[in-house]
Amino acid sequence: MKRLFLITILSLVSIFVFSQKEVPSKTEIKQFKKSKTLVVLSDDVFSGYNFKIREAFKNVWKVTPFEFISTADYEQKRKDKAYSFLTFDEVWFDKDKTKAKYNFLSLTLGGNHKTQKEMPQLCTIPVSYADVDEDNYNYKLSALIQIIQDHIDFVENTPGLTDINVNKKINDNAYLIKDKELYVIKDELTKEINTEAKFKKIYPYKFKFVTREDLEKAIDEKKPNIVFLHKVGPEGTKHKARCYKTMIGTEKSKMYYFSYHMINDKYKDGLLEKDLKKIAKAKK
Repeated sequence: MKRLFLITILSLVSIFVFSQKEVPSKTEIKQFKKSKTLVVLSDDVFSGYNFKIREAFKNVWKVTPFEFISTADYEQKRKDKAYSFLTFDEVWFDKDKTKAKYNFLSLTLGGNHKTQKEMPQLCTIPVSYADVDEDNYNYKLSALIQIIQDHIDFVENTPGLTDINVNKKINDNAYLIKDKELYVIKDELTKEINTEAKFKKIYPYKFKFVTREDLEKAIDEKKPNIVFLHKVGPEGTKHKARCYKTMIGTEKSKMYYFSYHMINDKYKDGLLEKDLKKIAKAKK
């Protein structure tokens, strides 16, 4: 299922990896932990997403009981506070001239809210551009689900966390990447760093150019001491708007870095040289 809704220009100003308007309150976290999480499946019976999200939840999700439901079930149950919901949403930004649309995974709370977009957001994470083939992201769903689950613990146990400083708190972990092996896919890098020689010149730490199959295997096996790039871009489609870049661990899906840029003639789709320099120079 994809919900369609606008993100206002206000949330565009403070966009970060979870793209939510506010850090969830203690009351919302408490309500969530008492809830049953309903995972809304696609109406397309041939969707690979349905298979991978089922597999991911069964292998990863520990924080609440869960069940898989249809879009019709969602419409009937979304006003019940006993439930939380994991949905796959199509999102665009109000007043955005690019008209680009994105897929986000969203964890929300049920309750007596008139519209879907009024439901409290616990966590949202960018997955892909809306018109990108699902093979570009399905293999990463278990890591993204783990990120959503871990975010609840992160919010609950990080004093002084706000919607303003949450991105900084995440990027404080960037220095740890150098102690691990960084997995990157060549076509997700801009041309300034898309060869091993160029990459090593800026990042003289352990890294490996891998295929998507290599990365899928590392994610599925929860291979230790690996960090990978989760890049959200147009992948050759017509829209050229935001490029999201997140560094995620394969073992525990810890987040180490997040940034995004608007794609233009200077900053292309992919991890930028300046991102790599920031990571290489990051200190505790």
